[in-house]
Order: sequence, then structure tokens, then C-alpha cells
Amino acid sequence: MIFSLYNSHGFKFHRRGVMDFSLGVKLSLPLQHMENWGGQWKDITCAQGIGVNYGLNGDNLPTPDKVVALLQSRNIEKVRLFDPNPGALKALGGSNIEVVLGVRNEDLQQLAQDSSFATQWVSTNVLPYVPAVKLRYVTAGNEVIPGPMAQYVLAAMQNLNNALKAANVAVPVSTVTHFKIIGKSFPPSSGAFADDSASILAPIVQFLASTHSPFFVNVYPYFAIDGDPSNIPLSYALGNSTTVVVTDGSSQYKTLFEAMIDTVYAALANVGGQNLNVVVSETGWPSGGGGSLATVDNAKTYVNDVVASSSSGTPKRANAVETYLFAIFNEDLKAAGTEQNFGLYHPDMTEVYHVNFP
Repeated sequence: MIFSLYNSHGFKFHRRGVMDFSLGVKLSLPLQHMENWGGQWKDITCAQGIGVNYGLNGDNLPTPDKVVALLQSRNIEKVRLFDPNPGALKALGGSNIEVVLGVRNEDLQQLAQDSSFATQWVSTNVLPYVPAVKLRYVTAGNEVIPGPMAQYVLAAMQNLNNALKAANVAVPVSTVTHFKIIGKSFPPSSGAFADDSASILAPIVQFLASTHSPFFVNVYPYFAIDGDPSNIPLSYALGNSTTVVVTDGSSQYKTLFEAMIDTVYAALANVGGQNLNVVVSETGWPSGGGGSLATVDNAKTYVNDVVASSSSGTPKRANAVETYLFAIFNEDLKAAGTEQNFGLYHPDMTEVYHVNFP
């Protein structure tokens, strides 16, 4: 999602999303939920710790078993898969790494319209792998709201939820959104969903609240400053500012990352989701492929600041922010430019830069 500043106090996204945000603003309490899933009580508190996105858009990536060994060597305990790749799921079995399992966007319509397909999806993509694979969440679709596929998200989530419960698999179901869903973002405490997303999201939020499942959103401060570097302090985007940049009431922000998350919390509260936790399903910074901002040093600074600060929460919520870094590898089949340069590692498994994982 690329931001483009339209004035000194707001900006909007272009690629991967479109929204208005603000600079100069402010927006507390750990929430824990226990849900009975098929006779099992499952703690779905917003997780402590950092995970990574495991993308497969490359023709030179290491085999899944080597990837899992790499994750274990760095004490990475959570991973997000964009789709149910059999090789990756097999390799993750027995690793004790928790998995966020994505549903392909192309399957949403059939999942929504045919409950038997949801049962088949669970039988094919879940049951052969659990309990060896520690399934943390299933996410129905990636960044389809707003858009033509958005109409299918809620029913797909409901059918998957029912199929998982019928199979006695204790896994919450959610969907992954991007910042295009936000229509008002300044100040963060006034965050609200965009008109073209609110009607879709309101019942989804109610479903998440009823199942005590988190709200997933992709958060990219890089694209904000890339849209207008003259109006956004680099240190605010990177997360290493030593002074407060945005004040919103009693809340003070030194990082754009935290302001964006709290904007989502405010938007959720407006539609009855005030008790939901937010999971950052993607965040990262490109190490190359773009202008002067896309550097190894900036990527290293941003990612390490996210890792270091994730356990302390945001001004709005004191609980740790479950966050998935994008991504494990630079992937050469993605679009040329920065998209190929979000990896923490090269395909030969050497570091692009070092990350201080807990």
C-alpha cells in the first residue's frame, strides 16, 4: 500500500490500498479471550512475539524443510502462509511453529456459497496436517475488501468456522485487510472505516467479536513516507524518533506504525469491535529496488524497531501486538522494484540484514 500525502496532516494510499492518514495526533489494557471450540478451550489472546510471512513467489527459494530449519534456528515461533501449500505444511509438522493458514482469494466465492466445499477444504488442507501442524488461525482471503470478492468474505468465514468446529479443530477464522479500508485517520482516535468498506466490515467485525477472533490488517509506514517524504519525518516512519511527533489527546506517538494500529482500533470501536485485538498480518521495509528510502540500513532500522517495540503495545492498547514481518525471502517472481526486496533473507538463506529476534 503506497501513501501519497495530500496535505501536511494527511495522506492516502495508492498501491495495495488507498486511504487518508494523518501526521500530528493522539489516540490500554491486555485483553484475553478463551473460546470453547469443539470441546477445547483455546487461548486466543493477541500473541506475544513476532512471526514472519512465508511467500513462495520465487523460482530459486530453498526447500520448505530448509526454511523451517532456518526459522527454528532464529527462534521464530509463528509463520503466515498465503495459501495451503502442501510442501510447506508438511515441513511445518512437528516444528512447534504456529501457522496462520491463508485461503486463496479464488476460493472465497465457492466457500461462501457451498458449505460442503468448506468441509472439503478443511478435509484437504487442515485435517491431514493437524495436530502435527500448530494451526493458530485460518484467514479467509487477503486484501479483498473493498472489491468484487468482498461480498463473499463473511459467508466464507462462517462456513469455514462451522467446518472447523465440526471437525473438532480449535482454530479461529478471520480475514486479512489492508489500509484501504480506513477512510478517516486523523487523529488516530477518530479513525473510521471508508464508506466503501464499512458496510462490508461491520458484520465481519460482529462475527469476529462473537468468536473472539482478531482483526488482521497489513501496515506499511514505508509507503506513507515514500508518497511524500518531505512531510513525514523519516524517524517517525522508521520508528526511531526520540521525540513525540504526533499528539492525540493524552496519547503521544513517536512511530507511525503505532499510530496506524491505533487508527484501526478506533475504527473497530465505531462498529462494535472495541474489544477486538488487532494482528498486523504484514509489515516491512524494502532494502532496495526503489529510491533513496529503500535501503538496507532503513530496512534494518525499521524491522528491528518493530521487533523491539511489539511487546509494549501502543498508546491505545498496552498488550503486545502480534506482528508478522514481510517477508522471509526476497522473491524474484514478484513485481520488479521494491516488491522483490522485502525479504529478511536472500534465497541462499544469507541475511539481507540482521534482525534481533527475541
